[in-house]
Amino acid sequence: MLLTANTRFQCDFGVAEAIGSFIIWLLLTIVTLGLASFIAPYYILSSIINKTSIVDETGRRLSQLKVTFTLAEIIGHAVIWVLLAIVTLGLALIVYYYMVMKKVLNRTEIVGQSTEQLRAAPTGSAMTRAAG
Repeated sequence: MLLTANTRFQCDFGVAEAIGSFIIWLLLTIVTLGLASFIAPYYILSSIINKTSIVDETGRRLSQLKVTFTLAEIIGHAVIWVLLAIVTLGLALIVYYYMVMKKVLNRTEIVGQSTEQLRAAPTGSAMTRAAG
């Protein structure tokens, strides 16, 4: 099954999951005196992306998006930005969330479809345009 121009993303991340995630990260932020707030964006964004599928025009799931990274990668990236936030008196935080989104998207894979099928997708397909 090839990805064509008629494919789209479908996210199944629900309100209950959002509320539960918010409560967990709020509690973790309080317990860690705010340090969890630098790690939370990675997990919040990846939980949304991990609930996202690529579907065809009939709604049939073709593939699933999956974010893979380790806690060490997150902490390494976050420590740099915490230090930048301290040095810049918080101004670096404006850019921090964009860089988190970039890092999460760069670690996102399409699973459930063979690599050969993705390579064989027509040049004008939605996936080819999105990947380029």
